[in-house]
This record gives sequence, C-alpha cells and structure tokens, in this order.
Amino acid sequence: MQSVACILLKGKEVLLIQRRDIPVWVLPGGGVDKGETPEEAAVREMEEETGYRVRIVRKIAEYFPTNRLAKLTHFYEMEPLGGSPLTGAETRAVAFFSLDGLPKHLPPPYANWIADAVSQHPHLIQKKVEGVTYGVLFKLLVQHPILVGRFLLTKLGIHLN
Repeated sequence: MQSVACILLKGKEVLLIQRRDIPVWVLPGGGVDKGETPEEAAVREMEEETGYRVRIVRKIAEYFPTNRLAKLTHFYEMEPLGGSPLTGAETRAVAFFSLDGLPKHLPPPYANWIADAVSQHPHLIQKKVEGVTYGVLFKLLVQHPILVGRFLLTKLGIHLN
C-alpha cells in the first residue's frame, strides 16, 4: 500500500492538522485508494482533512519504508485554490504554525519532511523514511504510552474517536 503526505506553506508557516484518532499534529495525508493515483489521493486528502481545495505545485519526495511501521509515501507541495479550514471525521483541528515554532511533540518523520520541503531541492528527493524505527517506537511508548497505544491500534485497523 502507498500513502501521500502534503504540505501547504504560507510564507514562513506550515499548515498542520491535529488528528482525531491520535491527538498529535501532523502533515495532511493518508492512503492511496484502489484505482487512484498518488496525485489524486493528495488532492482528496487535503480537502478531506483541511477543507482547502488545492492543486499540486510540485512533488517533493518519495520516501521508502524500512519496516512495517511505514509505507511508500509520495510527498507533495500544495497551493490553495479555495475553501477554508474545516475539521471533520479525521481532523480535530487545522492550524498554521511558524517553521520556527512547530509543535513540541511532532511525530517522526514530519520535521524531516518539512525540512525537505523548505530546502527547495531542485530534484525529486528519493530516500528511506527516517526516524520511524522500532527503537523510536519503543522510546515513544515509554514517554507517551497512551498516544503510542492509540497509534498501534490504528495500525490494526481499530480507530478511536
């Protein structure tokens, strides 16, 4: 299975969503449905999770999984065409954050992906997903057992709201 992640930059700010199932701030994104291209999934996920209608500005990266905690992820920069911030079934909150003031507990690998987007690399970045390892998962489990427990339940297909 493949997934998408999206970034919408406004000056020195980045749009993040707070997930409903696991209350952490992340980049918008999700799975690519059967019969859907990654580009179609990115546009759909942005509108579903943020309320913004968007177009793709560029494909920033392809991140390759190193274990079962990650999926092949296509990462896109988006530009708003309309709409306004809305919450929904998957989203508890939508907000812009300063690139210098990202949420304290931003899960891996989102800080790295934001840095990749801001770097304006001239070519498509292709690399392994960083920071998503079983060791990091264990460390986070000790530090944040409820959040990691909820994450693991979502991996099993059980979603808590």
